[in-house]
Amino acid sequence: MSTMNISLPEALKAFVDEQVDSRGFGTSSEYVRELIRKDQERLQLRELLLAGARSRPAAAADRAYFATLRDRIGGRTSTRKS
Repeated sequence: MSTMNISLPEALKAFVDEQVDSRGFGTSSEYVRELIRKDQERLQLRELLLAGARSRPAAAADRAYFATLRDRIGGRTSTRKS
């Protein structure tokens, strides 16, 4: 694992320390890693949404669409309890 040092104003350092203490992170590094992971996920979601917005409209999800889905997965075993 690589090391990265960052400088923060005292107010931001105090905020990070508070988040570490109140949210159960072991260290400020764990907190920052979590923030970075969430930002990566946000960017991936944004790209997916933009790709969807650029794509051609799909067929309507009507009763026939769901009936076809049920037929396609009809042979699979269910894990739901009745």
